[in-house]
Amino acid sequence: MNLNQFYNEVSRKADTKGTSITVAETKRVLSEMFLLLAKMDAADATSILAKGLASAKKKGK
Repeated sequence: MNLNQFYNEVSRKADTKGTSITVAETKRVLSEMFLLLAKMDAADATSILAKGLASAKKKGK
């Protein structure tokens, strides 16, 4: 999976009947997330990613 495919998959999962989120909006938000992570030192960025993955695992998605 490349980055564009990742963005598209996230957009498909986020765009539900209760929300209307376009692929462009999803890409913009994820791009900003990656920009913030890139500004962090590696330990902090890794910690944030690990916490996000742990949270996702609890949700079972």
